[in-house]
Amino acid sequence: MSSTNLPHQSEELERLRALLPGWVKTSKTMCQAGKVASYIPELSKAPADALGIHVIDFSGNSVTAGDCGLSFTMQSISKVFTLLLALIDRGPEIVFDKVGMEPTGDNFNSMLKLELVQPSIPFNPLINAGAIAISSLIGGDGPEEKSERVLRFFRRLAGNPELAYDLDVYRSEALSADLNRSMAYFLKDKGVLKGKVDDVLDVYFRHCSIAVTCSDLSRMALVLANDGTDPLSGEVLIPRRYVQIAKTFMVTCGMYNASGQFAIEVGLPAKSGVAGGILTLVPGRYGIGIVGPSLNPKGNSIAGVHLLETLSQSLDWSLF
Repeated sequence: MSSTNLPHQSEELERLRALLPGWVKTSKTMCQAGKVASYIPELSKAPADALGIHVIDFSGNSVTAGDCGLSFTMQSISKVFTLLLALIDRGPEIVFDKVGMEPTGDNFNSMLKLELVQPSIPFNPLINAGAIAISSLIGGDGPEEKSERVLRFFRRLAGNPELAYDLDVYRSEALSADLNRSMAYFLKDKGVLKGKVDDVLDVYFRHCSIAVTCSDLSRMALVLANDGTDPLSGEVLIPRRYVQIAKTFMVTCGMYNASGQFAIEVGLPAKSGVAGGILTLVPGRYGIGIVGPSLNPKGNSIAGVHLLETLSQSLDWSLF
């Protein structure tokens, strides 16, 4: 994929520079209709009225608007990239022996289908049970080495060697994780998890608590938009086939059980997190990072989703 902008793309970026601040201002009014996540106590401290966006193209040109400098934790967005690392480490056959490939229609933290559907493997790697199973597949001797490999991988993708854990959020997650522990012990009982449950969960809590900005998310999305090659360095970071797998999961499962509606209204691969982040991309063109901590009932940024609907429909970005 060439990193040289097409003429119409340069024009589109200029249009974005002109229109994005107004679109952000309009979408920001949606924040009051949502709520900041509180089931992880530390997340409740986020500013409910914040909304920011960073868009970057294959030449490194970027457009920003709103509260794009706000730091937040990746939460479920990290699941896309731990899936990719597990695929690199283990290959698809082993990975998909432990997790399925289908949307659930249930909440991201539901245990319901683990017991009802046989075999008792998580439906996909982007729900909590699936991401916990994926965390167990990352290569390394013990949770410290596994977590260090995850952090190193994320830093390369974001082009930011300073990425680090938010230890306050990490501790808050670990202390409020009874449901995740229940899922992990169930998975261990069914033979899906190997090793110590606490070790697997430690890797999971840590990757969810990696702190980023919209700029970091957009750079990570840019690599996916270019099929695994960083267009700014030319370095192949992820095999193209694995990126195809991840982007397909993003379309079908990335916005929790609102993924179908998001595909209709926005039509782009995306992954959200309960800290208010959304990572999305326009294949072959842009990486996009958004933050808006006020969430809708499905757990997605209420203003961020509204902003992406505006962008996609105004600029004809939908893949469909």
